[in-house]
Amino acid sequence: MKFTFAHNNFNVMNLEKSLKFYEKALGLKEVRRKCAEDGSFILVYLEDGESRHQLELTWLRDWEKDSYNLGDNEFHLAFYVDDMDAALALHKEMNCVCFENPAMGIYFINDPDNYWIEIIPAR
Repeated sequence: MKFTFAHNNFNVMNLEKSLKFYEKALGLKEVRRKCAEDGSFILVYLEDGESRHQLELTWLRDWEKDSYNLGDNEFHLAFYVDDMDAALALHKEMNCVCFENPAMGIYFINDPDNYWIEIIPAR
């Protein structure tokens, strides 16, 4: 028996805002979408064009709160980047850098729903 990664899911408040963020900040593109027949949810799958791993964004029509409780867990996605300086400059321009760790050579950005994404230099 063998398991392989399929996707991670983030629930989002504003699907269009999140799609624009993930495309501009990380170059992710929509590859498929599933809409509930009753309009209660939309699932959008994003890919980086390199790996098979996907990010699933879920929008829920009937979510009545103004944000998601992300708890105290330090869960996050992580991305390698081939040009750390250019990436950091872009993310600073987007005002989405939430934590820098120069000693480790990494930093984190946060998306419109405050999910953290680690940026790591390609080795």
